[in-house]
Amino acid sequence: MLNPIDTAAVVRDGGAVGQYPGQIHEGVAWWLGACQVVTLRASRLAVAHDGHPLSATFADRLCSGAINAQHYACSVRHLGPQPEPDLLASMNDHHRAPGAWVSTEDAGGITTVRIRLYGPDGALLDDDTGLAAIRSLITEDRVPIPVNDQAKGTIEACHPLRSGGRP
Repeated sequence: MLNPIDTAAVVRDGGAVGQYPGQIHEGVAWWLGACQVVTLRASRLAVAHDGHPLSATFADRLCSGAINAQHYACSVRHLGPQPEPDLLASMNDHHRAPGAWVSTEDAGGITTVRIRLYGPDGALLDDDTGLAAIRSLITEDRVPIPVNDQAKGTIEACHPLRSGGRP
């Protein structure tokens, strides 16, 4: 594995969280996207972020991982910067698709990136609903890769109205 992480420390609390740089890097988002699609057998995924530039980078990498997950040809709806409740509403509108929300916090010179992974029911993943399987795939360096070009999914840039009807 290139650029390994401490999966027990990072892949937790409904997704992944860690200081950047150091505990977490952009590759982790790619791994999470691919592993979430395969673990949940997802043909669709909704992704959004809080608007922080680092969150946008991590969200883009997560989308890339999701469309390159084995034979699933996942259709990713990239919502861009959206409040987390709008992501959850979009997941429901997108035929109960699983989702991921990326946020970044800068506090006292420390940057922390959090990636929250949701199942099709709108609940955060936990060890019983897929997080343990995702952690295991990453730990064992078995992150899914595409089987061929025909199995590659697509990313749809979709920016719905934000809460309160603001574009």
